[in-house]
Amino acid sequence: MLKVLVASSSVIIRSGLSSVLRRLHELNIQPVEISSPEMLEHYVTLHTPDIIMIDPTFGGWFDLAEFKEAYNKLTGVKFVAVIASVIDSMQLKDYNERIALYDSVEVIAEKLNGLMKTEDEMQDSDAEPLSQREKEIITYVVKGLTNKEIADNLCLSVHTVITHRRNIARKLQIHSPAGLTIYAIVNKLVELKDIE
Repeated sequence: MLKVLVASSSVIIRSGLSSVLRRLHELNIQPVEISSPEMLEHYVTLHTPDIIMIDPTFGGWFDLAEFKEAYNKLTGVKFVAVIASVIDSMQLKDYNERIALYDSVEVIAEKLNGLMKTEDEMQDSDAEPLSQREKEIITYVVKGLTNKEIADNLCLSVHTVITHRRNIARKLQIHSPAGLTIYAIVNKLVELKDIE
C-alpha cells in the first residue's frame, strides 16, 4: 500500500485529491490529508510516506530543499507539486513530478505510476525505446536514402515514414542524420562498411 500525503491549506484541494487517489485501485493508495506545516512536520517525524503531494504555496511558501535537508530520512520519498495557481517553473525544479488541478484521473495515475517505477524498470524502458520498424528506418536514413526511397523499400507512405522519423527524434532526442549514424553504429543497427 502506498502512503501518500496530500498537503494543502485548501480543504477542497486536499479532499478532492484524496478522493481521486482512492479511485486509483490499481495503485492501492492510502491518502493522508495534511492541513498545516506543523501537521506535516509531525507526520514525517513519526512516519515515512512514499509520496508527498504538496501545494508549493503551502504555509506561505514551501521550501522543498530546506524541508529535505531538515528531514534527511526522506531520501526515497517522491515529491509532487500540486499546481493550483500560476507558479514560476524555476520554483518547481526540485520536485519529482507536477500535477495540476485540471489533470484527469488517468494523467494523475500515469504520473504516479511513473514515479513508482524502480531504477531497473526505468533502465529497461530506456534500453529499447524504438520499435523494429523505427530501427529499420534508422538504418535506411544512415545509408543515405530519402523519405520517398525509404517508403518504397518498406511499402509505406512518405507521410508514415515522416511520422516514424519524428517519433525517432522525439524518443532519442537526436535531430540529425549524423547523430542517428552515431546512434546506429553504437547500438549495432549498422556496420561501418554499410555506410557510404
